[in-house]
Amino acid sequence: QVQLAESGGGLVQAGGSLRLSCTGSGSIFDVMGWYRQAPGKQGELVASIDSGGRTNYGDSMKGRFTISMDNAKNTVYLQMGSLKPEDTAVYLCNGKPTTSWRYYWGQGTQVTVSS
Repeated sequence: QVQLAESGGGLVQAGGSLRLSCTGSGSIFDVMGWYRQAPGKQGELVASIDSGGRTNYGDSMKGRFTISMDNAKNTVYLQMGSLKPEDTAVYLCNGKPTTSWRYYWGQGTQVTVSS
């Protein structure tokens, strides 16, 4: 059974930092990433990375967030810095197994940035 489990969310003050982790199980993933969903807003890409290290970021995250992947651990990390209240959202991990075209999703982790 393919699963993704996020950790690392929480409450942080504006300007602070937070690191999210997401570990996949049941398969090896060749693409992993983060999306976020804020109340009343459309979901958006935060960042994605493939097993070759190629990354893609949402426009508002460039320069503040860094995504990395530990292929051996099937884990993707999101280092978030210079956090703003508008970064408050549920952050969801997703991943594509090497043997499938389907993307799987984690349950999400809440990130709240206070002003």
